[in-house]
Amino acid sequence: MSQRPRPGWWRRRLDPERSLGLRLTLAAAAAVLLLVPFTVLMLLVAAAWPPLLDVDARLAGSLHAGTSANPAAATALQLWTDVFGPGPLRVLVGLVAVWLWWRGARRVAIWAVVTMAAGGLLGAGLKLLLGRDRPEFLDPVSQAAGYSFPSGHSLTAALGAGVLLLIFLPFAADAAPARTRRAARWAMCGAAVVVTAATGLSRIALGVHWLSDVLAGWTLGIAIVAATTAAFATWRGLPARQRSAEHAFDEAVHPDGHHPDGQHPGRQHPGE
Repeated sequence: MSQRPRPGWWRRRLDPERSLGLRLTLAAAAAVLLLVPFTVLMLLVAAAWPPLLDVDARLAGSLHAGTSANPAAATALQLWTDVFGPGPLRVLVGLVAVWLWWRGARRVAIWAVVTMAAGGLLGAGLKLLLGRDRPEFLDPVSQAAGYSFPSGHSLTAALGAGVLLLIFLPFAADAAPARTRRAARWAMCGAAVVVTAATGLSRIALGVHWLSDVLAGWTLGIAIVAATTAAFATWRGLPARQRSAEHAFDEAVHPDGHHPDGQHPGRQHPGE
């Protein structure tokens, strides 16, 4: 009896039945694809490419003019950028990591902390490397210290939103009925997008960042989350056929294999 030919490398990587390989492939591909536009932006900024600088200047001037003419909007934007700034988001992720550690999901807790720390250190290093000046206006509505590229607020918002989304999405999967699960997932994803987008745009409107700074922060943050997620999947190293990609973080956040209420209806776990 002849043996079936072994699937090729790409087919094995994209095989849904080999969930670990699939997760690694998708996360690594996302990281690489996002690093390409970030690298292009960084090179264009370093070269002071005139078309990019022109777009940055036009948008920054337009948004800042609107904010200057509306003090209430300036106050609201400043409040938003303070609440969802790097400090508060890092503290929030740190508290969630402590909670995960207490629940026994220690690797997920370490992943969350390492992701935030890696993004912060990389962002700070790039600021020093590029040394890009922030926008300057005669009537500034806000002030910020340090260099401009990439935007630390945008980077941290993407990091924090991505980390928290991956941690808490499994709880949406526990909801019933199915319509509630879908609504919860959409609500969580929508909240992550809104926080990330609004935080970055608020920095432009307040006149402390260029558009390219914000775009760089977003792409770098998402790329770091994708890269550390792939590394986390490798670190866990569980047999692929025992897990589905959908429940990778689910089983990590619930290491005992149960819901917070003690039940996981209809789900098989390793060893059962």
